[in-house]
Amino acid sequence: MNKGLFVADDAARKSENKSLKKKTHGRNGTERASSKRGFFQEKVYEMNATKSAIKTKVKAEILKRIKLAEQEHHVKVLFAIESGSRAWGFASPNSDYDVRFIYAHPQDWYLDINVEAKRDVIEYPIVDEIDINGWDIRKALMLFWKSNPAFVEWIQSPIVYVDDGVFANRVRTLLPKIYTLEKGIYHYKHMAATNYRGYLRKDQVPLKKYFYVLRPLLAIHWLEQKGEPAPIEFDVLRTLITDEALNDAIETLLKRKKVSLEKDRIPQVKVINDFIEAELQRLENYTGLSERKGRNMQPLNTLFKEIIHVIRG
Repeated sequence: MNKGLFVADDAARKSENKSLKKKTHGRNGTERASSKRGFFQEKVYEMNATKSAIKTKVKAEILKRIKLAEQEHHVKVLFAIESGSRAWGFASPNSDYDVRFIYAHPQDWYLDINVEAKRDVIEYPIVDEIDINGWDIRKALMLFWKSNPAFVEWIQSPIVYVDDGVFANRVRTLLPKIYTLEKGIYHYKHMAATNYRGYLRKDQVPLKKYFYVLRPLLAIHWLEQKGEPAPIEFDVLRTLITDEALNDAIETLLKRKKVSLEKDRIPQVKVINDFIEAELQRLENYTGLSERKGRNMQPLNTLFKEIIHVIRG
């Protein structure tokens, strides 16, 4: 998609800048003007500086478990984040803490001829609502090459527990060169359709499933309109919505979600269901975006070698 179709020229951007800033601000200093498109419009935004609060005791326990994982498996955790509903911005009071991390072994671990057969994940059972597991750096970068949606979302999480200052920053600089928009759209399309058809067609529906459909649908619009990986925060994605009735219904639902338990059910919300059905129908005829991107794995190889070279056993 040509991003230029949705970016105002300098004169128009300057004239609208003042009013736009009252609503939201540009990511990395970028300013974009508004342009309506059905339910949606382009809006400038910034990643929310006020991160979703993680209780001090819970964060301390998470950091303790990460350190124990390093010691038990003789690895270095490069990056650890919160994923799932707490990072997306619509957690329930009893939502789990979904902690995900990327780790690296010392260099010699990767030099064995049976490296392909070695275990490349670290997993633990859920204890006290903390679900924690991680991927080896080699696995993570291979999945990044394939535009794995989980990895791409982890690297953009607003809630960070551990950051070595190198790995995640380098990956973010490579996102525009590696990430394939079309794979992202197909992933989000499948996620939205599966959750909608499986849960939201009955008179009484699981409240949380609305957000498991709305978030991917809004992510698709972000990919289509902006031509870049979609942010994971639901409130940021919602800046694309211009239909007031839809936005009001979502706001009401969001407030209820944040005080409801994970399995709570509610009556079907017609305005939201109508929107979802219209979007899924539109996507039935999706033919793909035209992308011209010369992808090169060498930067990933370089990053991998640089990281493992400095890890000590």
